[in-house]
Amino acid sequence: MTQTLAHRLAEYAAVAADLKVDAVALVPGPNFMRAVRHGFGSHERPLVLVIPADGPAAAVVSNLELGSWDLVGFDGAVFDWRDQDGYARAFDDLMRHLSISSVAVEGQVMRVFVHHAMLAAQPDLKIVDAEREISALRMIKTADDLSALQRAIDMSERALTRTLATVRLGQSEKQIEQTLVQMLFDEGADDLSFPPIVAAGDGSARPHAHARADYRVKAGDALLLDFGARCDGFCADITRTVFLDHVTAEGRAVYDTVLRANLAGLAITRAGVTAHAIDDAVISVLESSPFADRIRTKTGHGLGRDVHEAPYIMRGNHMVLPAGTVYTNEPGLYQIGNFGVRIEDDVLITEDGYETLTHFPKDLTVLTC
Repeated sequence: MTQTLAHRLAEYAAVAADLKVDAVALVPGPNFMRAVRHGFGSHERPLVLVIPADGPAAAVVSNLELGSWDLVGFDGAVFDWRDQDGYARAFDDLMRHLSISSVAVEGQVMRVFVHHAMLAAQPDLKIVDAEREISALRMIKTADDLSALQRAIDMSERALTRTLATVRLGQSEKQIEQTLVQMLFDEGADDLSFPPIVAAGDGSARPHAHARADYRVKAGDALLLDFGARCDGFCADITRTVFLDHVTAEGRAVYDTVLRANLAGLAITRAGVTAHAIDDAVISVLESSPFADRIRTKTGHGLGRDVHEAPYIMRGNHMVLPAGTVYTNEPGLYQIGNFGVRIEDDVLITEDGYETLTHFPKDLTVLTC
């Protein structure tokens, strides 16, 4: 059953109570979107939703946004302000209304000027970073979350199939990227999860490369595509590496190593496993190969409303992963000046194992182009 706004706000109130602070404050971002189910941008106009551990929530909202805020169905106090007057009085009124002495915020999301605005209104306010505890509410996906995520993945994979069918030797990376973006929106994406990575040849050796307008793909290149559609607020994140025209023995060996690492991570995935254990299984395969000096990244990260969220799949993170967690399994090997290979799946952890939400083939593919 879909939760009401009151139920969702109660979850954040419980976080405040658990942390022994008076309230949680949310600003536009993934947690805010999860709470109110409507998108609001981060710009020069602060928008803050404060949810006390006990009592009704309240918000500071720009007068410009009041019409959109009405769609949220929020029945708490709203303190609005206009650009020509500034927002200081709205924050003063908010703090007088709430009568709180401590608040937990998202340390990776709240901007400094919003932090300062709260302190200017109440200099003795204790502000604590509760990014981990607030974001933890997003880690276990609901049935609705998974449905949206699967739609984003499915449209991404259809876009990839269509894009690869158009690749020709002599195209620029930028041309291939433009086709991929066009196909993503053609398949129904609301937005991009992030700017796509389309990289060939030596560019594929840079994990976060940008598509080049002046590089023309050639026979024998590795072509790496890392991308995703956003659908109903949820992000797909997929990487596939293919080879153009032919593949060298080295390319085949590197690809096989990365694929074995990907499968090793899947083999131990189940509810109760730690992020450390998955990464260790994956990285151990890479380390035991002749290409160990090409390791540059951890195995992956959580996926949902944000393209990078908890849990982070890396050695040293001993967080136990519950059923309902979605993470990316994306081992890679990269040799600067030569080429790179990455294979990325989006994986749902279940009670007795896992389900790969990505279904695009992972067998080594050589495009005839």
